[in-house]
Amino acid sequence: MAINTDFATHTEDEPRDLRFFPADPNTARTLSAAHVELFNRDGFVSGLPAFSRREIDEIRAYFDGLLDAVLTADDRRNTYSINTYHLVCAGLYDLLLTPILLDYVEDILGPMFGCWGSHAFCKLPGDPMEVPLHQDATYWPLTPSRSVTVWLALDDADEQNAAMQFVPGSHKLGPLPHEELPLDGSRVLKRRVVDPDRYGARVTNELSAGCVSLHSDLLLHGSGPNRSDRRRAGLTLRYASGDVRPLPGWEFWFKPAVHCRGELPDHWPHWRRPKGERPEKLSAFTGDFDGNPVADAD
Repeated sequence: MAINTDFATHTEDEPRDLRFFPADPNTARTLSAAHVELFNRDGFVSGLPAFSRREIDEIRAYFDGLLDAVLTADDRRNTYSINTYHLVCAGLYDLLLTPILLDYVEDILGPMFGCWGSHAFCKLPGDPMEVPLHQDATYWPLTPSRSVTVWLALDDADEQNAAMQFVPGSHKLGPLPHEELPLDGSRVLKRRVVDPDRYGARVTNELSAGCVSLHSDLLLHGSGPNRSDRRRAGLTLRYASGDVRPLPGWEFWFKPAVHCRGELPDHWPHWRRPKGERPEKLSAFTGDFDGNPVADAD
């Protein structure tokens, strides 16, 4: 069963506050003031150390086991289907609460925030799927646009194995028009900014395994096919300030939410840590986020 979680296919009944909210470099405690200023200027900061070689080797081994469980199951899931699995996998739940990650996020969002999503993007060698250039905030049914994505490199990511690409400064352009593309096996996520080449040069988000980048929900980003003989796996963790809320009718987007820092308002539920590893519980959860067309759902 493919599940439609695409806000952009529905009528928006309530205006959203989609603009960039700069972070205060003077209050940063873990990031340097220069890091915060780079985030404000470019919409991202990259190359931040998070895990030692031993730690990331252990995390990668855990992910490899989870990925194998997904790919060997007799269902529609693929290498992009590990979406919100922190609901059913204790290892992912613990990972999103890693103190150094929360410290980085706090320097961007402030002292009150939660994590509402996680999604692994795993490009196997020779993977033909692209992630079209897009802004997250345009199709997330949330307001205001105060989410930040932590992208954890499980493998070394570079231009050869289709590392993510950013358009620096595009987070300051506000919400941009997007178009829908067919899910024909050549892409994950079906929305792409209209006329993507008009927004200027892209930079490659090269990361060593165990390092992270942080990017704004309004930043244009995407990635191409992996034409190399090396895997490129990364885990995205979506954090948002406590004042962020889903639009009416879209409250289920916060069902996976986990409280991270501060006293969050009542519209933030808190999902408790799962017991063990049960990825089979989400075997029916597919959609445009993994390239599965909703129209073809069984």
